[in-house]
Amino acid sequence: MANEYSEYDYVAAGTIDVSELPPLDAETGKIMKDEFSTGFKLSLFYYAFIFAIPILNWFAPDFMFSRMWGGMTYSWFFTGIIAMAMAFIIAYVHTTLYEKRIQKYQNNGSSLGKSEGRNIG
Repeated sequence: MANEYSEYDYVAAGTIDVSELPPLDAETGKIMKDEFSTGFKLSLFYYAFIFAIPILNWFAPDFMFSRMWGGMTYSWFFTGIIAMAMAFIIAYVHTTLYEKRIQKYQNNGSSLGKSEGRNIG
């Protein structure tokens, strides 16, 4: 499939031995730890909400299965509408925190975000 294209020379994908890679510099390691921490906390928040829905269904069925409007129950409202909105909000928060972190590194004279070929941001 990929070798059907003639715009470039097809190169078969190989494997990379992670043990042969050079270690990350301190700055990149710090950024990756910060990103992981932010993503982990936001994921825990989302999963706590998602796991709370069946628990509420079990312990508060009168409320969760009561009708809101048009036959929609609170359980479906939380699952379908609120959970989807939370996904977008979490993505926005994560992006905003990432941009603030990048701005902080750029203001500290870091080499992060400075590219040789083009201007980022």
